[in-house]
Amino acid sequence: MASAASAPPTPTTPGNLKRIVAASLIGTTIEWYDFFLYGSAAALVFNKLFFPDSDPLVGTLLSFLTYAVGFAARPLGALVFGHYGDRLGRKKLLVLSLLLMGGATFAIGLLPTHATVGSAAPVLLTALRLVQGFALGGEWGGAVLLVSEHGDAKRRGFWASWPQTGAPAGQLLATGVLSLLTAVLSDSAFTSWGWRIPFLLSGVLVMVGLWIRLSVDESPVFKQALAQAEARKAEQDTAAEKLPLVSVLRHHWRDVLVAMGARMAENISYYVITAFILVYATTAADVSKQTALNAVLIASAVHFAVIPLWGALSDRIGRRPVYLLGAAGIGLWMFPFFSLIDTGDFANLILAITVGLVLHGAMYAPQAAFFAEMFATRMRYSGASIGAQFASVAAGAPAPLIATALLDDYDSSTPIALYVIAAAVLTLIAVGVAKETRNRDLADVDSAADTAPTTTAPADARTV
Repeated sequence: MASAASAPPTPTTPGNLKRIVAASLIGTTIEWYDFFLYGSAAALVFNKLFFPDSDPLVGTLLSFLTYAVGFAARPLGALVFGHYGDRLGRKKLLVLSLLLMGGATFAIGLLPTHATVGSAAPVLLTALRLVQGFALGGEWGGAVLLVSEHGDAKRRGFWASWPQTGAPAGQLLATGVLSLLTAVLSDSAFTSWGWRIPFLLSGVLVMVGLWIRLSVDESPVFKQALAQAEARKAEQDTAAEKLPLVSVLRHHWRDVLVAMGARMAENISYYVITAFILVYATTAADVSKQTALNAVLIASAVHFAVIPLWGALSDRIGRRPVYLLGAAGIGLWMFPFFSLIDTGDFANLILAITVGLVLHGAMYAPQAAFFAEMFATRMRYSGASIGAQFASVAAGAPAPLIATALLDDYDSSTPIALYVIAAAVLTLIAVGVAKETRNRDLADVDSAADTAPTTTAPADARTV
């Protein structure tokens, strides 16, 4: 049994790999569509529908607070989905996450507003946002790992970056639907009932995503690691293996900290550029909602296109150089970013947001392979998810809230730019002290985890 378990995993054929990539991409696109749709609606209508008694900017703050609640649930989702994903497999948990996210989003489209049920409306909205956050906390890790564990080391950065394009694709889809509705409906019609349409559309999208996800195979690397664990357990007659979380904290605690630090600039900048900017452009720069949405829409399309290119570059020069370029670039871009937005010119809005998202892509694209290569297979779902989602509580969750509060207090973009720059410095430090993982064999990571953390793995496991 042990010898069979130690046999190398069956290589994934190019055709199967493309199907795996497509399944992960479509699934993550749907989940991010659901998640980002809430953020855009929070900036545009939720302040009026669920917090109508508040001052407009205060209502926006309260709306973004319910938005941030979704991030608070993501670490719990990372723990639960990571635990069972490392024990049962990636595929089963990805199907569950899609069902939870789609169900919550569809239910938001049916919610009564404050005018109908009073204070119960924001409570119900917050509860459904918690379900969204919980589902997304488990989605990201499983989707990128399913691809990372099927692909080969030489092109892992490129293939693993495709599920990352689900974020701009979801943003593109959510913003596109909202932009279309605001273009064809009056403000009163959109506020009254039109905002519900994109949420209800999620039900159809989820059915498509489930059909595709159920057709893919489990990761061969995970199957091999599971077989090896069962063989060792049988030979040693041990009662039970350690919980994945315990193993992560024992072998990979440095990697978790690196992942959390790496997420700071990436996560904060993204939500400032795509969610908060809808507030800033329409209030401080006196830009219409339609214009702001169209600018985000165009920039998201470019973002989608450049992510695989950054992922491919990380296969050639390494994960760290590409990531560091993005972090440094986003910090340097913040003051020009707001200066361009302040002009109120549509072309300048497009330029500001597009350059910001291209630089964000330099961090986001290699992130999937970078995080996957840090952790051993039987704790990879837990490790990657914990590192990514715990960081989101301190980074993406409060980013629009903090940015809106800074705008309210100082009536200036300077504190907001400094806030993003501080995050960029944290990311530069975290990625700067990390080990390069390009070309790392996942089997070597598994072997090293038996005796020591991967941060001290043998040099041949870290060959660049």
